[in-house]
Amino acid sequence: MSLDTTAVKELVGQHAVDELVRSGMKVGLGTGSTAVWAVRRLGRLLQEGSLRDILAVATSSQTEMECQKLGIPLRNMNDPEIDGRIDVVIDGADEVDPQLNLTKGGGGALLREKVVAYAAGRVGIITDPSKIADRLGLNFPVPVEVVPMARLPVTRSLEAIGGKPEVRMAQRKMGAVITDNGNILLDVTFPEPFDPPLMERRINEIPGVVENGLFCGIEPVVYVGKESGEVETRTAR
Repeated sequence: MSLDTTAVKELVGQHAVDELVRSGMKVGLGTGSTAVWAVRRLGRLLQEGSLRDILAVATSSQTEMECQKLGIPLRNMNDPEIDGRIDVVIDGADEVDPQLNLTKGGGGALLREKVVAYAAGRVGIITDPSKIADRLGLNFPVPVEVVPMARLPVTRSLEAIGGKPEVRMAQRKMGAVITDNGNILLDVTFPEPFDPPLMERRINEIPGVVENGLFCGIEPVVYVGKESGEVETRTAR
């Protein structure tokens, strides 16, 4: 009997926590429908006493609320106990290419996710086969967080480097999605192939861009949950 989508997310989220988290660690916790299962697994293990002395950094208000509900001790990256570095982060991804470059930010938390991921000693990405792509930016847009007053200048600059940006609009609310940092998001598709590390840098050079959802410098371990109940592990070649 094969697992449904929710069961696959639960499977891979639990697997990553069991593989990567040990007592005494500083742990970054990602955002989204897959990452929430890692948060819940961590909370359960703390409640059972299987893990102790964990400090967590949440990458969004959504994840922060889940941690508070589960009693997971929270800090931020500037707290002395964290001191700007964490041991491991567990998060999802919207796309993963063969070189393990990632597109992230479907949940709108890309800036905080990137701050935490790039400050982590190890990055665990939890996903399923639908997120594995031949290249980034075609099937899932690259999110770009933008200062609101720079929306049109950034749009024109993204178009000049081959992107097709659209403002992400809120659901059940008038207007654009507003991030936890008070900015807007442009979702950018790229009809033509591009070099992800180069594009990550080029987008961030545009004035008005706060951050983008290309994650190309973290060498993650990627866990791919399968409907069969297996979890495949992929590492950088």
